Amino acid sequence: MSETKLNETEQNLDSNVIIGRNPVMETLRSGREIDKLLVAHGAATGTTKVIIAKCRERGILVKEVAPSKLDFMSGGAAHQGVALIVASHEYCEIKDILELAKERNEDPFIVLCDGIEDPHNLGAIIRSAEACGVHGIIIPKRRSASLNAVVSKSSAGALEYMRVARVANITSAIEELKNAGLWIYAADMDGESWCGTDYSGPCGLVIGSEGNGVGRLVKDNCDKIVSLPMKGKINSLNASVAAGVLMYEIARQKAGIKAR
Repeated sequence: MSETKLNETEQNLDSNVIIGRNPVMETLRSGREIDKLLVAHGAATGTTKVIIAKCRERGILVKEVAPSKLDFMSGGAAHQGVALIVASHEYCEIKDILELAKERNEDPFIVLCDGIEDPHNLGAIIRSAEACGVHGIIIPKRRSASLNAVVSKSSAGALEYMRVARVANITSAIEELKNAGLWIYAADMDGESWCGTDYSGPCGLVIGSEGNGVGRLVKDNCDKIVSLPMKGKINSLNASVAAGVLMYEIARQKAGIKAR
């Protein structure tokens, strides 16, 4: 079995998936945290149209997919053309992350994930963030892994202790953090030395996607770009590895520990 097929199977087994029109409708009524609604092509009629409308009212992402995708996700059970992907962890607001830093009497330390689509990477970032004293993670609603069971498992339990905000736009989130007094640093290939930068005050660290890195508009709105040295033949690190290195440097500086 290919690696891609294994990943798809793992997602199918571990994600919180609710199928069928009545179960989906009841879940929406319950107010439970939901990542997105999947609707089979051509199924947006009758009750399904009502479900779609309710999701859009709540700002839940609605995505049309091939019926075969829902067949696979439901394991052959009758999905009636709809499936809800339910979050494994409740999302918060940016203000909640800032409030946590205030409660701890610490300068805010926040990680922004600009399009991390691999749930294993997002889980690994959350795990390192919790170990480094990060107050919260910010992810976008689109082009991002959501807080499914794979992320929870990859975080080795750290997700239970981490505040995660999901926003419509990372650039707008950066502006909100800047207005709150944070300096925003982005990890990218063409930046200043990672270890020659002062991160001691309130700060946010932007980690880009696995394939494209930090988006141009996001990068333009950051205060500084920082880079890790690459001594080998490849020109980049895995997103979660780069995030871990930079988070520990920030944590070291905030703790006032001198480098040897």
